[in-house]
Amino acid sequence: MSNEELNLSEVLKIRRDKLEHLKAIGKNPFEILKYDQTHHSNDIKDHFEEMDGKDVSIAGRIMSFRDMGKASFCDILDRNGRIQAYIKQDEIGEEAYKLFKTYDIGDIVGIKGFVFKTRKGEISVHVKELVLLCKSLQPLPEKWHGLKDTELRYRQRYVDLIVNENVRDTFIKRTKIIKAIREYLDAIGYIEVDTPILSTIASGAAARPFITHSNALDIDLYLRIATELYLKRLIVGGFERVYEMGKDFRNEGIDVRHNPEFTMIELYQAYADYKDMMELCENLVAHCAQVALGTTKVNYQGTEIDLTPPWTRLTMMDAVKKYANVDFNAINTDEEAREMAKQLKVVDELKKDLKDCTKGDILNAAFEVYAEKHLIQPTFIIDYPVEISPLTKKKNDDPMMTERFEAFIFAREVANAYSELNDPIDQQERFDQQAREKELGDDEAYMMDDDFVNSLEVGMPPTGGMGIGIDRIIMFLTDAYSIRDVILFPTMKPLA
Repeated sequence: MSNEELNLSEVLKIRRDKLEHLKAIGKNPFEILKYDQTHHSNDIKDHFEEMDGKDVSIAGRIMSFRDMGKASFCDILDRNGRIQAYIKQDEIGEEAYKLFKTYDIGDIVGIKGFVFKTRKGEISVHVKELVLLCKSLQPLPEKWHGLKDTELRYRQRYVDLIVNENVRDTFIKRTKIIKAIREYLDAIGYIEVDTPILSTIASGAAARPFITHSNALDIDLYLRIATELYLKRLIVGGFERVYEMGKDFRNEGIDVRHNPEFTMIELYQAYADYKDMMELCENLVAHCAQVALGTTKVNYQGTEIDLTPPWTRLTMMDAVKKYANVDFNAINTDEEAREMAKQLKVVDELKKDLKDCTKGDILNAAFEVYAEKHLIQPTFIIDYPVEISPLTKKKNDDPMMTERFEAFIFAREVANAYSELNDPIDQQERFDQQAREKELGDDEAYMMDDDFVNSLEVGMPPTGGMGIGIDRIIMFLTDAYSIRDVILFPTMKPLA
């Protein structure tokens, strides 16, 4: 055992010994059921002129000590920040003060006293009564900011939140952003709904699902990869504006932009198209930035990003022409496109054998390799090939392309939207093509959903729909490098 491990072992033993002593003298903190708080730290510090001299009752975690003999200062951390407490032996009594000096950093205490300002001008609470509410048996890290093992921060988020103010701020902003999205959509006539997480079909996105099994039904079920097909059934049912915000699950890789469990919002609006969705997307994201940060100009990883509407609009064809210097309008056949794939060296990016690829498949691969990395400022890439857009209406003037966009910020996709396909005959053909794609080896191809086709036969009005990655938007608004920094408990492999 190393010296560090020996030291930790000794610290753990000392803390447990202290707990046993507290129990022996009838002061077991774990027997306390509740504590009445009248104020939090910010209530006192933000309104000192009103609070000066008033009695308060606060509770929180001890984060530091300054021992001055018969008096001490300590910092108390509650949900809204820190405040200094002044504890004097003459005020709380010799025995209580002696016991207080055995407390450790990390212990949770309740304090009653009056508000004052020290000679150095620090707003504080002069303690008249103090009670230990919880004994911390694990020491807090002393140099958490210097830790290079970020995995430990994600695994022990509760410690991360205690010692890192910026982490607490990130998740407070997350709550504000999610609330702002709901309020914005509610105000323009959308209603929030709940649809199943478990389903017999995983569809609505190009992704690999998680599979589980129902013992009661003796069937395999999928965790949803998207909410799209259920929400469009509601449009059929007459709910003209609906949204759902919740968890989706995709059995794919984990990196700085991807977590198997993530938060998505999908929304659908009858009698609208993808142009309406573009306007809604840019206005909604700008609104979130204004609510969370007070500005639509954000600094992300050292780059200033202007979220102010309107955002740039660029067709996929024009993006490839601009960044790969190839005009796909001049390519007339799939065979010509396959030759261009070789020249552009994008063959490895294709999800199936080159011989099975179409012009649309290759256009999309060229976009992903050559253009996507340049889309730093908010940009809508519009008009996607029909081959990769199985739920999207074709463009009336070009049946090889669809009325679809993806929104990019800092070269990352943050939203995907369509003029929704509502022709049941065309939809059946698209699903059939997706089945062929799956046979050719694309394990992310869409599954057939006969009931959804049946709902379209009942009749769905022209509809605009959109999905937005909530975690990615929050990343940009909190300057978070990794998606794990904005998910409280990211998916982690268990320690051996």
